[in-house]
Amino acid sequence: MTEPTPVVPETPSPEVVEQPKPTETVDFWKQKAREQEKRAKENSAAALRLAEIEEATKTEAQKVSDRLAQAEERAAAAERRAVRFEIASEFSLTSDDAKALEHVASEDGMREVARLLAAKADQRKKQGNSAPREGGNPNPGNSKTDEREFVRGLFGRPD
Repeated sequence: MTEPTPVVPETPSPEVVEQPKPTETVDFWKQKAREQEKRAKENSAAALRLAEIEEATKTEAQKVSDRLAQAEERAAAAERRAVRFEIASEFSLTSDDAKALEHVASEDGMREVARLLAAKADQRKKQGNSAPREGGNPNPGNSKTDEREFVRGLFGRPD
């Protein structure tokens, strides 16, 4: 009887270095970024040109209408600013507290926020700025005497 020859598994081949996919390389993404940047510049130039053409084709009435809309918008913004400053002075708010009113749309809302901020400021004034232990010495002993004794002990000098 002949002995069967043992089956030896194949030895693994040396690891093959996989090539990265094109989308995983830095160069690929740099190239894409450059393409997008170039396209964005072209688009912005085209948008400016389009705005110029649209402005040139507007009738005089449209131009007057646009200027009127801009003026009304500026007037509304100025009115909101005036109301905000009026409310801030009414409640004696600091400039930082008055800036918080910028984000409130309605006058009633501004008054409510201003009332809350003024109440908080009054509370701070009542409590005051105090540091009860400020300036206190944690070691009540005479520190100059202690230092002198230490130095005399170092140099062996009696009192």
